[in-house]
Amino acid sequence: MGNLINATFGAGCFWGVENKFMNINGVQETSVGYMGSKFKNPTYFDVCSGLTGHAEVVMIKFAPEIVNFTTLCKFFFEIHDPTTLNRQGPDVGTQYRSVIFYYDSEQMSTANTMISDYNENNSSKSPIVTDVVEAMDYYLAEDYHQKYILKNNLESCGG
Repeated sequence: MGNLINATFGAGCFWGVENKFMNINGVQETSVGYMGSKFKNPTYFDVCSGLTGHAEVVMIKFAPEIVNFTTLCKFFFEIHDPTTLNRQGPDVGTQYRSVIFYYDSEQMSTANTMISDYNENNSSKSPIVTDVVEAMDYYLAEDYHQKYILKNNLESCGG
């Protein structure tokens, strides 16, 4: 297998998002953490306060010869509601915002084009409010958050 490529998505509670991405063919590694702020070394409790500016995110390492970034973005838009600002289900706050962190101009262009196309072609529906932001420092979440649903034998994200 060739070099793995990073992709980082925020779509609400990172437990469920990671669990869903883990099952995509071509996704080789996943981890959950925090991205989106200059605040250094945040803890889960710091991020949950909403004061750091971080989003709960899933970092993915994928094999581009098996799955491409466009497919990952399409999946990302299907597994959460990208039309709600700073909210996913019962989770409310900027830490739960819908966001794609890009690592190069191709990822930025792909994400922005998908959002524009959706918003132009679905004028009767609420527009996508997903942020597309350059990747920043990534802070790995505490170990008990990693693969949380799998480790705890849960069906879906409850928190």
